[in-house]
Amino acid sequence: MPVEESDLVPAPSHIIGPTWRRRKSGGWYLPQRSLGWAILNWLYKYVRQPSGPRAGEPFLPTDEQARWIVWWYAVDSRGRFIYRKAVLRRLKGWGKDPIAACLALVELCGPVEFSHFGVDGEPVGKTRSAAWVQVAAVSLDQTKNTMSLFPAMISRELREDYGLDVNKTVIYTRAGGQIEAVTASPFALEGKRPTMVIKNETQWWVEANNGHAMAGVIAGNVDKAAYGGCRVLSICNAHVPGLESDAERDWDAFQKVLAGQAIDTGLLYDSIEAPADTPVSEIPPPDTDPEGFEAGVAQLRAGLEIARGDAVWLDIETLIASILDIRNPITESRRKFLNQVLASEDSWIAPYEWDFCHDPGLRPLSRQDRITLGFDGSKGRDWTALVACRVEDGALFLVRAWNPDRYGGEIPREDVARTVEWMFGRYDVVAMRADVREFESYVDQWAVKFGRRLKVKATPKHAVGYDMRSNVKGFTLDAERFLDAVLEGEVVHDGSPILRQHILNAHRRPNQHGVSIGKVTKDSDRKIDAAVCAVLAYAARMDFLMSKKGRGRKVVILK
Repeated sequence: MPVEESDLVPAPSHIIGPTWRRRKSGGWYLPQRSLGWAILNWLYKYVRQPSGPRAGEPFLPTDEQARWIVWWYAVDSRGRFIYRKAVLRRLKGWGKDPIAACLALVELCGPVEFSHFGVDGEPVGKTRSAAWVQVAAVSLDQTKNTMSLFPAMISRELREDYGLDVNKTVIYTRAGGQIEAVTASPFALEGKRPTMVIKNETQWWVEANNGHAMAGVIAGNVDKAAYGGCRVLSICNAHVPGLESDAERDWDAFQKVLAGQAIDTGLLYDSIEAPADTPVSEIPPPDTDPEGFEAGVAQLRAGLEIARGDAVWLDIETLIASILDIRNPITESRRKFLNQVLASEDSWIAPYEWDFCHDPGLRPLSRQDRITLGFDGSKGRDWTALVACRVEDGALFLVRAWNPDRYGGEIPREDVARTVEWMFGRYDVVAMRADVREFESYVDQWAVKFGRRLKVKATPKHAVGYDMRSNVKGFTLDAERFLDAVLEGEVVHDGSPILRQHILNAHRRPNQHGVSIGKVTKDSDRKIDAAVCAVLAYAARMDFLMSKKGRGRKVVILK
């Protein structure tokens, strides 16, 4: 039976994808059907370990790698692959190239094409006829990372049983299959019909090196492959935000799927990062604070052990020395060795900072909880959102977000109004801040209907309305106060993907009063409306706590 999310242990923010998920009943979360089990047996028989103490012995992936392979080859009840595309993101040195090489050999000769279901109901695979595997990169040196592994990995049995002819940039089989290395020449790739494409180091596929054009051609070739049988595997480290690399585009697409902005068309995005609170720059020098230094290094070591997964060959002490070397940029250390996606230079909140505030076990809102509300509305150009902040513990919850694209380009205003009224009927709303622009008549109605219930006014002149155009100074100070609360761990949230996306989309916007927030550009489709609502809701909570009616209220200290 398919496993529901409620049957799984809640995933912390540093675990992305199914490989490291566990069932509440115990054991790993694995797909119901997969060709991967037979593929693992095939690898043991035909592929050899390329290096290390076990060089030349049968290829044995780590448990982590084996679980990922089983997921990548998961099939549905018809025998069709569940995933059309995968992104395998791991830290530097994890072993992405050896996995890519062994999967290229599997795709060339192994049982990767569904044949039938066996008597036990398990899927049975067969060798794909005329397999055409491409190992793609934006430079010849990058393809060598994978191609150079093949001579050591191909066993004598594999050469003889499948008639392999191994060259530096291409491998042929007796049955007409091939593995070829391809580089950044989009025109040379146009029109080909591969059965599998492995995209190497996609965090460096950018417009300047033809990476965008190459990715586009590959996507076109994959889409027109006969019977939809071609799939794409991208291997990468964490990308550098703002480079607009192919890896960053994959990440953005995945985030939109999580946020409900895009349809999931079969993307397996799998990554494990160091936890968000893993220190780097926060570790004090040993000569000024020996105890703090030892504690910081111990926490860094624990984070690295999580990020490396089963790649136990990575020496933690060497990684720590590299990270603490002041000649190495902190952002690069977090990206390469902690596998964390960071923020661009003018981003408001970094991903690891927001994820640090995520509590998978956060108590959901309960009827009659004392809350504050933040609202930002639009007719159709931007999103409309409503965020609640629980007074007791400062917990933020995205109540709802309306994407105008899902409603013919226009926000369903009556639906928004009903949602706000439902919140007042269900919870003890003590304060609300609502930007009046484009929703002024509704905001006035809410003030008339609910104003007497509110313990704190949004402004001296309005119980609910908060015109951000005339409150630039106030909102700027609230945005700074919100950021401080995030950095101090005084905010907690349930991991809403839409709220996370909008928070991370927000950029620093300095003005004469301090640092406010805004979109990366005025016309950007990276929306921040839910982030604005979070600031408004949290500020309303702080106003209530500092008011006469809020003083003395019991408040939970989070961290």
